[in-house]
Amino acid sequence: MDQLTRLYQVRRTCWQMLQDRGYLVASDALDASREEFRQQFGDQPSRPELTILCPHHEDPTRRLFVFFPEESKVGVKTIKALTDRMREEGVSRAIMVVAQSLTPFARAVVSELSGRQAIEIFTEAELLVNITHHVLVPEHRVLSEDEKRTLLSRYRVREAQLPRVQLADPVARYYGLQRGQVVRIVRPSETAGRYVTYRYCI
Repeated sequence: MDQLTRLYQVRRTCWQMLQDRGYLVASDALDASREEFRQQFGDQPSRPELTILCPHHEDPTRRLFVFFPEESKVGVKTIKALTDRMREEGVSRAIMVVAQSLTPFARAVVSELSGRQAIEIFTEAELLVNITHHVLVPEHRVLSEDEKRTLLSRYRVREAQLPRVQLADPVARYYGLQRGQVVRIVRPSETAGRYVTYRYCI
């Protein structure tokens, strides 16, 4: 696969992921063709130019950055530049799409930041296709805090009694699940038509 097609598909998945997380995404960004992408960014797209800054549907002041670093193996210097820009823009969450991986030091810096600034790391290979569009992946929806409280009181259970989903689960990562959140999963059922279950993120 050529570089242009690869970056086009990765960025398209990013837009879909942002929409599924409740961010405001323009329809022309979601529906852009490979040719329109090429016209906008050229035959050899510069990764930093692919940066996305998106406001949330419920609270436009809650914004999220999507960064595409130039280096194939991202180091501490790049993480520092990203966190500085997040601070300048008043953004506390970001997604970094890397060609290969992070250096061990960079990974350590990202995990230390988790309290103040949240940076999620995805490789380009993970975003080449949207995993939630796969026929075997059921419909997921992250519950709000109010919906979570209603669910727990209705069934008279504690959150820890719900079935669990790992923070590192690919679908949990796609939706940006955080510890303590609950996701609603709807599966097709031959007998009931559909089967609803809930998972607690740990």
